[in-house]
Amino acid sequence: MYLFNAIVKKMNLTPTHEIIVRNLFWSVLGKVVTLIGGLFVGILIARYLGPEQYGLMNYVISYVFLFQVFSAFGLDTIEIREEAKHDMPYEIIIGTAFGIRLLLAFITVILCIATSLLFEADTETIIFIALYSTSIICNAFAVIRNYFLAIVQNEYVVKAEISRTLIGIVIKVVLLWTHQSLVWFIIASAFDCVLLFGGYLTAYRSVVGKVADWRFDFQYARFLLHEGFPLLLTNAAVIIYQRIDQVMIGDMVDKVAVGYFSTAAKFVEILIFIPMMLGNTISPILVNIRKNNENLYREKAQLFMNVTVWTCFLIAAIVSVLAYWIILYTYGAKYIAAVAVLQILAFKAPSVALSSTAGCMLVIEGLQKKAVIRDALGCVVCVLLNYLLLPRYGITAAAAIAILSNLVAGYVADAFISDYRHLFVSQSKALLLGWKDLLRIKELLTNPICP
Repeated sequence: MYLFNAIVKKMNLTPTHEIIVRNLFWSVLGKVVTLIGGLFVGILIARYLGPEQYGLMNYVISYVFLFQVFSAFGLDTIEIREEAKHDMPYEIIIGTAFGIRLLLAFITVILCIATSLLFEADTETIIFIALYSTSIICNAFAVIRNYFLAIVQNEYVVKAEISRTLIGIVIKVVLLWTHQSLVWFIIASAFDCVLLFGGYLTAYRSVVGKVADWRFDFQYARFLLHEGFPLLLTNAAVIIYQRIDQVMIGDMVDKVAVGYFSTAAKFVEILIFIPMMLGNTISPILVNIRKNNENLYREKAQLFMNVTVWTCFLIAAIVSVLAYWIILYTYGAKYIAAVAVLQILAFKAPSVALSSTAGCMLVIEGLQKKAVIRDALGCVVCVLLNYLLLPRYGITAAAAIAILSNLVAGYVADAFISDYRHLFVSQSKALLLGWKDLLRIKELLTNPICP
């Protein structure tokens, strides 16, 4: 931190620019520690469990993940937007959102367990799903994370994430050292959520105030539910076409194939972090720009999209070329079947960058109500193509379908929705000419992006 502070001082940034740089630093640091720490312990667990049990573990996590979207109800982005606008006391926003999310979390857990009883024949798998689904309840405390993001204070979010990662690694290493069974690794994965949101709660109480100050407002709850419902449908579609592949692989191929696919997906999660990190950091700033200068907002939003998409293209190409050695020297020869998946799936990162940057603009411009159309289309493409091609072509087809469905939802669909056509134009510019702005990446931080 001393070295970083010295570098920031030498940059002679304005207070606004310094906030941006510091939040980018904390976002990058936190995500790097989380992803690398998670990848490290994941590799150890995968080598210990083997492809079949590791595949079963990821199947359970993906199954539960499909239901988590209902407990969030699309409120994350809405909370950040409303708290950044400062039109309502934050105690009411947080308290109301927390009450909604807590109630929905309990309902979601019941729904998750009930569906597993209906559709899963394996008792062991049902037990694992029931155990891991309890982590959904902790997601209600994401309201604290959203508040810190809205006020551009990523530091406190990151410290909680780093603490969770380090403690979680220690717990899992102890389980490995004592040769525990799969069930304990699933319990430990669920406990990660307790650690994370415990960290958020500690940070909030020490920096902001008491949880007792949160207030639930029924009228405001109606507003949040009304605003969040379109994003619930959108996020549900997104989650389905982002995660349904591992569930379908487990059901239509086998759990070993899930192990191979999830191995490649772990590396892709690191690549996808880039657009997500930039989006979380830049979005609150773009909200303020748009209030005062529409033209400047358009200019900076286009630059944001160009830089994000082409940075992801370059990194994806490097990962694809090095895929064989990446898998061999991490997960080992037992997982070499994941190489072909990684070579293809790496290019999911630029497709996510293209769709997520446009998604940020949708929310900023208040156009999220029709987003369900684009994501529903991607969901249909993903499920239908996996159903048709997965049994015949296996997990490499699932990798290609993951990219295609993301492009359909996050890019192609925008051309057919009149309110989103300007986004399609911006995305097309980013794909065709965005590479020219790679050398302008510094302007995202050093040029005036606030009035």
